[in-house]
Amino acid sequence: MVTLLLLGGAIGFRMLLSNHHENIGGAYTLFDTQGQKVTQDNFRGRYTALYFGYTHCIDVCPLTLDTISAALERMGPEGQNIVPVFISVDPQRDTPAVMQNYIARFSPRIVGLSGSPEQLKPVLDAFHVTVRRHDAKAADYLIDHTSILYVMDGQNHLAGMIPIDDSAEQMAVDLARILHKN
Repeated sequence: MVTLLLLGGAIGFRMLLSNHHENIGGAYTLFDTQGQKVTQDNFRGRYTALYFGYTHCIDVCPLTLDTISAALERMGPEGQNIVPVFISVDPQRDTPAVMQNYIARFSPRIVGLSGSPEQLKPVLDAFHVTVRRHDAKAADYLIDHTSILYVMDGQNHLAGMIPIDDSAEQMAVDLARILHKN
């Protein structure tokens, strides 16, 4: 039974990759940890690896940021061609200072972005990211969210998506494959 569920999930993920590839991504305007406006044009000519998460996440987000940082390091000079971008889905708690302290724990290369709920909504929609907040009245609420690494090419087109449960070694292989394919 578990094997069937895992196989079904893998098939569903592959269908998402093949069927919606061209419908993922788009223009965005958010703010970095210094409060500076950032758009997709800031990354023109450079690959980006976008991950949507939040700083109060207790497991998946920190593991993903650690894995992407290790994967880019494993890639050596080729990894310098990819800018890791962490986009917060929790603007209420993820202030620029909180974001800056959080991403510094993983890599100085990570660009942290956030915005108001109104600014985030079109970005979440463009990347088909779902967000569901638990226990809205609690101060230490958790958020369920889509967890995929979106690799965008230098023209802000989706070059590939990588499952976040890959090891750093596998993620490095997947990232190199995407770079060489495009």
